[in-house]
Parts: sequence; C-alpha cells; structure tokens
Amino acid sequence: MVLKVDVPSALVCGEVDEGYGPVADAFRRNFAEHGEVGAACAVYRDGQKVVDLWGGYSDGKARVPWREDTIVTMFSTTKGVSSLALALAHSRGLLDYDMRVAAYWPEFAWRGKGDITVRQLLSHQAGLPVIEIPLSVADLGDLDLVAAVIALQRPLWPAGTRQGYHGITLGWYEGELLRRVDPARRSLGRFFAEEIAAPLGIDFYIGLPAGIDPERRATIHGRSKYESLLHIGEIPRGMLLGMLTPNSLTLRAFSNPRELLVDVNYNNLDVLRVELPAGNGIGEARAVAAAYGAAVAGELGLTAQTLDALVQPAQPPSGGLYDLVLRAPAMYSLGYLKPTPAWPFGSAANAAFGTPGNGGSFGLADPDTGIGYCYAPNRLGFGLTDKRELALRDALFHKVLGERSQLPD
Repeated sequence: MVLKVDVPSALVCGEVDEGYGPVADAFRRNFAEHGEVGAACAVYRDGQKVVDLWGGYSDGKARVPWREDTIVTMFSTTKGVSSLALALAHSRGLLDYDMRVAAYWPEFAWRGKGDITVRQLLSHQAGLPVIEIPLSVADLGDLDLVAAVIALQRPLWPAGTRQGYHGITLGWYEGELLRRVDPARRSLGRFFAEEIAAPLGIDFYIGLPAGIDPERRATIHGRSKYESLLHIGEIPRGMLLGMLTPNSLTLRAFSNPRELLVDVNYNNLDVLRVELPAGNGIGEARAVAAAYGAAVAGELGLTAQTLDALVQPAQPPSGGLYDLVLRAPAMYSLGYLKPTPAWPFGSAANAAFGTPGNGGSFGLADPDTGIGYCYAPNRLGFGLTDKRELALRDALFHKVLGERSQLPD
C-alpha cells in the first residue's frame, strides 16, 4: 500500500535565496497536502545555488529523518546525468552525434545495426528498447558480457522511422559506446565520477561504491502495479495497459533483468552497486541540479557546439512522435526529453533538456534562464507528471522567474 505519514513541519529544512520563497512554499505544501514522505529539491542559477531544500523521512516506516546529505535513487533521471558524460565526450572530440555507432564499436553492427547513428541511438529511435537474451543483476557487473549481449540484439524497427523509450537499454548502449571512445576505456559510471562529479564536488553515483555510509541512503517506498489502477487518471492509459499486458513491448522494455521491474528492489545493494546508467543513479538532488547548472554556465567543459546540439529542437522519426513503448507522444534528443505542448518544461524558448524518473524525480537544464534543477522523492508517485514535482517547477519558472506556466496544455 502507499505509505502515508504525517511529517512534522520541523523536519522540513533548507534555505532559498531572496525571491525564491514560492519554491520553499510549494515544497512545504507537498508534505502538508500531497503525501510527501521524504524529498529534496535544489536549483542552481548561473552556476550559483539559489534553492537547497530537504525534509521528511529518508525511511518513512522507521521514521528516520531525511538528512542534508541523504542520497536517493532517481531512476530514469539518471539518463540525463549519464548523457552529460556523452556530451562531455562529444565536446572533447571523442564522438560525433551523427556518426554511425559501429564506427566506434564494430560489433554493434551485428544483426542489422550497422547504419544506426549515435543521434538515433540516444534519441530512442534505434529500435532497441528490448534485450531478448535474459540477464541477471549479477550479469550486469560484467561489462564485456553486457556489451556482447546487447550487440546481438536485432532492432525492432528500422532506425529513424519510429521511436520507443529505451527505458533500461539506453544506459547499456551509452555505457559501451563511451567505453569504446574513451582513451582510458572507463565505464560510464567511472567516467562520470572522475570527469564530472569529482571536479564539481558533487555526490551522485552510477554504481554505488563501497564505503558509502548506509545511513545516508533513502528507502524507496513503492507501489504495486495494480494499486496504480486507483490512480488511473494520473497515468497515460496506454502505458498502464501495456504494463499490465503480458509480453507487451511496454512490459518487455522494463523486464530484463526481471528484478528491475519491482520498484523496491532498487533498495537492494546488489542492484545499486552495478552500473545501470539508465536507471539506478543515486545521489543528492543538489548534485543533479549542480551538474545541469554547470553545463549551462560553462563550468562543465561543454563546448558551445555541444551545448547548441542539446538546445536545438529534436529531429523526430519519420513515423511521428508516438512512442511505441510509452504509448503516448514524446520528444527525444541526444539522451534527453525536450519540451512539448503536452509537457512543457523550462522557459518558453523550448531550449530546456532533461529527464524525469519513475515516481516523480526530475532533473533539467534551462539555458535561457541559466537554471539547473532537480527534485527527488523517496515515496513514488504514479503519473509521468507528478503533482509534487510540477508544483515545485511551476513555482520556480512561473512564479519566481516569470516564465510560462509549467502546466500541460
């Protein structure tokens, strides 16, 4: 069942710069009105931290208070963080978004994938949302094995003609591509740790290292798929039906390894310690906001060419914007979602890029306003647009910055 707790106001902590009070107000209301258990929210503007909020319980059942340094799993919000590593590689001339993946990774060409470009792969257009060879969580620790398995996958549609959310697989393909182009052959998690996290001094991990204080980890409070029926109005009906339909493309995209289909399994150390660059990133909300903020403030090392590529409108597939996995329209570009009328985020110029995560987390960059933003809860919500996150983002962009409403059309 959905965990419900009363969070004392004294457990809602943090600070905001002058003028950002509406974000703090929305954060407090999430605990009072929207069933928040534990969460953090941070905003950087022009490279400076202007919002840093945390509160509630890192473990709602045991009533363990959320600390300033609590880290929490952010599911697919990890995709955007991982794609910053690819963007940095692009800035260093290690890869070209419009080059064929097989030019860097010859085995990728197996089974009809020879002409797929890096751009198509990162934009969920490669036809590779499913891996048919069964994997275990233990297998994920062997990157050579994972690379061989995913290279053997045959595309489900011709690249560039359709799109379907590569919910788990995107991270594996990104990780092996980066290993092939990095002169040191580092994994994506290690590359991120050494080239982004360490220079910025931030706490976010793709593959939780040994030695992290276990008391820092927030417990994910999940929900059963049937419980989602009670919130059917908050979930795209097509996606819900897909998740409830055996052998559907939607279900298959999230079911290998099978353990990853159960939200609360992301509390397990064996899941957190392997590198899953599409889904098991764990860290502080301020770390994600800081990384996005550094990207748009020129502090991450991205060239103007790379940042412009991330800002530019997506190049949609020839078959339209309908996502075959999510069963709803979406706009993807270079590892990120881009704004649409049905899901606006950032300023009206639509230059923003970011990724949301299962249950409500969201990290994004908005170059026009110089914003890096992240919200991360431990009580998972039900919709792709979580009302807790939406309240915070709308307070920031609409009420504080005077930009457009973040509410969908």
